[in-house]
Amino acid sequence: MPRRRPTAVLAASAVAVALSTTTVLTSPAAAASAATDPFSGNHGLRVTDEQVKAEVRTDEVAAFGRSAATAMARDRIGLRAVQTGYPQTTRTNRFNMLTATQAQINANFDPAQFGKFTEYISSPDYGDHIALLPTGKVLVFSFEAVEDNPQKEPAPTDVIGKQNAGRAYLWTPPAPDRPGDPGAFQAVPPPIVNMPDGLNEPRPAPFFCAGHSYLPNGMVGIFGGNLGGNGGTGAKLALVFDPWTETWHQQQDMAVGRWYPTAVTGADGRQLIMSGQSELGFGTPTPIIERFPAKGTGVFYDKSKAPDNVALDQWSSGGPNQGAPYRADYPHLFSLRDGKVYGFGRSADQQFTFDPVNETRASLPNRPDGGLRLYGSAVALPNGTNGPDSVLVLGGNHDDPNTYKFSGGRWTKDTPRHFGRAQDDTLILPNGNLFTINGAVGIRDYGNGDYNPNADLKYRQTELRDADGNWTLGPVQRLPRGYHSNAVILPDGRIMVTGDELQQIANNPDIKSGFNGTIEIYEPPYLHQGGPRPDIRTAPTDPVGYNTTFRINTNTPTQAARAVLVAPITSTHSVDTSQRRLELKLVSRAGGQLVFQSPASTNDAPPGYYMLFLLNDAGVPSVAKWIQLGPNA
Repeated sequence: MPRRRPTAVLAASAVAVALSTTTVLTSPAAAASAATDPFSGNHGLRVTDEQVKAEVRTDEVAAFGRSAATAMARDRIGLRAVQTGYPQTTRTNRFNMLTATQAQINANFDPAQFGKFTEYISSPDYGDHIALLPTGKVLVFSFEAVEDNPQKEPAPTDVIGKQNAGRAYLWTPPAPDRPGDPGAFQAVPPPIVNMPDGLNEPRPAPFFCAGHSYLPNGMVGIFGGNLGGNGGTGAKLALVFDPWTETWHQQQDMAVGRWYPTAVTGADGRQLIMSGQSELGFGTPTPIIERFPAKGTGVFYDKSKAPDNVALDQWSSGGPNQGAPYRADYPHLFSLRDGKVYGFGRSADQQFTFDPVNETRASLPNRPDGGLRLYGSAVALPNGTNGPDSVLVLGGNHDDPNTYKFSGGRWTKDTPRHFGRAQDDTLILPNGNLFTINGAVGIRDYGNGDYNPNADLKYRQTELRDADGNWTLGPVQRLPRGYHSNAVILPDGRIMVTGDELQQIANNPDIKSGFNGTIEIYEPPYLHQGGPRPDIRTAPTDPVGYNTTFRINTNTPTQAARAVLVAPITSTHSVDTSQRRLELKLVSRAGGQLVFQSPASTNDAPPGYYMLFLLNDAGVPSVAKWIQLGPNA
């Protein structure tokens, strides 16, 4: 239980705040901003009742009373405003502790049963947003930080002007047999834009805090971003990254600004964009549903043609069953087997289906846990050779280890994980098992209060779910990673982990290096179980149609028991709308030539690029080959 601070300390802090001209950069729930007193001309700190309310801690209220707890809340906001600098020795000591404890703990885990962390790589980007590309490279992007003090907000959420800028890199992963190789990084800065913030200061597009999904031609659509100010104000940006030419393409603006929206690729290959705080700022989530490209414009299947200046359009919004009235941002959206988009909101009473054909919305039963969940993972569960028809909601509440399955129109509790966590990421592995990594108590809270990078180290521990639905705790990652963390399955079966800029800058042994992001590599158990892996020698390079057959060749026919398609991952804030895994029906086998049947329809697998893995009897995957599914192939 925290001890009450002496009154003198509170008073001293208040004086420091009064003299400070520092802009406070905190999360939206506890934002404070520097303001000029219109009467005296003095610069000071403006703290609203809403910000103080968000900062008040229930345990302090219980221990000291409402008045004292409110004073301590104001004190914390003030201290964040005036504190400058962070000792490099603390960063280095913490990094050394995390490195040593990771090695010590993981020595007790057999890699063949639990997997293994193998690489820790310095990166020029935090990786708060991430997308695996069909070239095998990974697009990582975020923002130009305005702070390197982990006890203050590093993102320019409340900044307007040229400091509110985005950045992006391509990472080429190193080969698994080259330990210590960091791979290669290539800067691919976003387009220079002049945001409508009244300052006329062009800068690289501030596309962080956006939503993203894949176009059928393998390109990445990115929608929204940070206009700046007012605790989270939405930008109208619509961008496409072309992995084939490694170039950006700007589209027509959306109708409404979006900060923290979600985008999903539907069965028709179009992107649906929902939710997000509008251009009016935090507290104004938009119910408008937008579509890219606009209805009547062709969907982009050809990888040689990138869209430029293409328009979006809106769903009808004239009736009570239209639009997406989410109160909380970043809902989980999934295009399921019936062709509808299922939207699982963070508020328990905001669960919907959306019909892209009729442009209507219907309500689903309330999630049984009740209340509001923070950012946390959810996955569309594998369904054999069919597309998914059920979803598992896992994270978002550090007090709730339960998992919640939606299937057949109703909710049930599924097997719980070992402990609750928010800000977590859960992946569907090629063998169909689930893997959870990352997590925290809340936004910028790792168990010891907001903006304290000292974490409850249990959140470093991974969990694996087997085919029977049982969860097992596994090895620990180097850094605790919560808010803005991500994980991606690479084509060679390894997992890339990145994100959470606060922990990356808090544990950097050389903050002046310019490489202030990090990437960790985890090898699942199937890469440590011995014996040869299956092999794919050739796979189709032309698009594959639906409900048809296609051939592959393998050098290891006796190792090829089955084949699966795994969709690539594009993720941020624990939201990944693209994850999907489908088994392929084996039609015939003749030596090293295997014939498979493709998914039945775009409802089962939306058009686009997928990783094709061969698996042996033990579920060990090959290195993947990329194939493109298209309705016109």
